[in-house]
Amino acid sequence: MVDTSRDAPLKGVQIEALVVMKIIKTSAQQFPTIATGALVGMEVDGTLQITNSFPFPTVDVPSTDSHQDSASNLAAAAPRAKANVTYQNEMIKFLREVNVDANNVGWYMSTSMGNFINLNTIENQFFYQKEMNERTVAIVHDVSRSSQGSLSLRAFRLSPAFITAYKESKFTTESLQKSGLRHHDILIELPVTIHNSHLVTSLLHQLPSDAPKEELQFPPNLAALQQDPNTPQPPLYPNFDSLDLSIDPYLEKTCDLLLESIENHHTELNNHQYHQRALGREQAKITAWQQKRKAENAARAAAKQPPLPEDEWQRLFKLPQEPSRLEVLLNSRQVEQYARQVDGFTASVSSKMFAVKSNLLPGE
Repeated sequence: MVDTSRDAPLKGVQIEALVVMKIIKTSAQQFPTIATGALVGMEVDGTLQITNSFPFPTVDVPSTDSHQDSASNLAAAAPRAKANVTYQNEMIKFLREVNVDANNVGWYMSTSMGNFINLNTIENQFFYQKEMNERTVAIVHDVSRSSQGSLSLRAFRLSPAFITAYKESKFTTESLQKSGLRHHDILIELPVTIHNSHLVTSLLHQLPSDAPKEELQFPPNLAALQQDPNTPQPPLYPNFDSLDLSIDPYLEKTCDLLLESIENHHTELNNHQYHQRALGREQAKITAWQQKRKAENAARAAAKQPPLPEDEWQRLFKLPQEPSRLEVLLNSRQVEQYARQVDGFTASVSSKMFAVKSNLLPGE
């Protein structure tokens, strides 16, 4: 009997609250360095349940400017390092001995400002989906976004179309046109839910709350007394925060990173255009050489001499190799990620700017 559940796509990811706390703690301790670790759990009816996690050992690198990039690269490539793979297998063996879920279901990483779509992330997830277990995910925790008050925890998988192209290592213009692969098709995001056990839920309900130390404020009217305090206030509810014109620093930094990604994208496009010009020059030389060889063979045929080989250009000329278009795809996906972050922060800021436009630009 064929197990069709292994072929069905994953519906979502369920993470235990204790695992979330471990990821947040490890990411905060190693910030701004990237924190990585392994995830264990099991799959139940198309939902990947993550029940435990443990971080990978950190590599001590001298804290100088010259070693900062090397430390970041080592931390980003830690999940597929040979020493960490051995460490992960040993940890899973110990977990199995104490009767804990010991199935590898992926890895996690920390990031800042949503900057995680790069070659290291792709290679790590490809390593897990190819070597460890096909039913694995990558959990991305954004430390900067979480510090703003909302937890940022996202789950990603590589799409089957991208895995097929990555195995062949063909990211040329011709191969991308045939496969129809776009930057939207690199990663598949899965919905994430945080789960608490019944014991934890009952404990939270039984935790005693401290008595208020300050004097309670009485409601001004009967309507305020009947209103639920947990209900959020409407957007136009009068408050002084709406008059604050300062732009969120998170939005400013995201815009800077967006411009940097666009510049990287233009750099890759310039490299591709340079390749096209070099290819055109070589093809023009080949065409001139072929025409010259045909004229020589025509003259030799008139003189009743044997013709010279016309395929000798393959040995004399070497066409330049087209650069990989993978970086262009990753930059495009990263630009889309930054654009979504900016879109989520510009609603309130744009309305304030339009409201005070006449004061900011009095000459118009």
